[in-house]
Amino acid sequence: MKNICDWNNCKEIGEFKAPKEKDNSKDYRLLCINHIKEFNKSWNYFSGMNEEEIINFLKSDVTWHKPTQSFTSSDNFFKVLWQNVLNDKNDIKFQKDSLERKKLIFDHNDIKSFQVLGVPVGLKWTEIKIKFKKLVKIFHPDMNAGDKKHEEKLKLITLAYTQLKKTYRVKN
Repeated sequence: MKNICDWNNCKEIGEFKAPKEKDNSKDYRLLCINHIKEFNKSWNYFSGMNEEEIINFLKSDVTWHKPTQSFTSSDNFFKVLWQNVLNDKNDIKFQKDSLERKKLIFDHNDIKSFQVLGVPVGLKWTEIKIKFKKLVKIFHPDMNAGDKKHEEKLKLITLAYTQLKKTYRVKN
């Protein structure tokens, strides 16, 4: 069954969608070719809006009407950027485990600790423990004839491990 044009007293086939309201893209009416042309000539999305509302709409349209945050420092840039990715409700990849991913937001000390241990940020705790045990075996003073450089490195590794241990306890 073919749809009839929704224009008053028109009996032609309505093949073209036209919105009924500007804020509801799912609710539309079907018009014929002649009436859709007439509708498009008269349609103005911004009618009824003042200049400030139009400017705000256009600014928001640049980011697909998603919330944004300012970057106050270069250190904060990647943290905010990553947080925006995690909060992207439209990205299906992140919807499944967004609660778990929110737990994996680390501060500056945590990131330094990951670097000291030589593991990627956000690695599972079991993997961190395995890496820590390997590093202890490599840098232990008994394995390096009491070399002070290795001893200092082992202290840094132990402090980094302790920092991550505290963080993972709080987040889990």
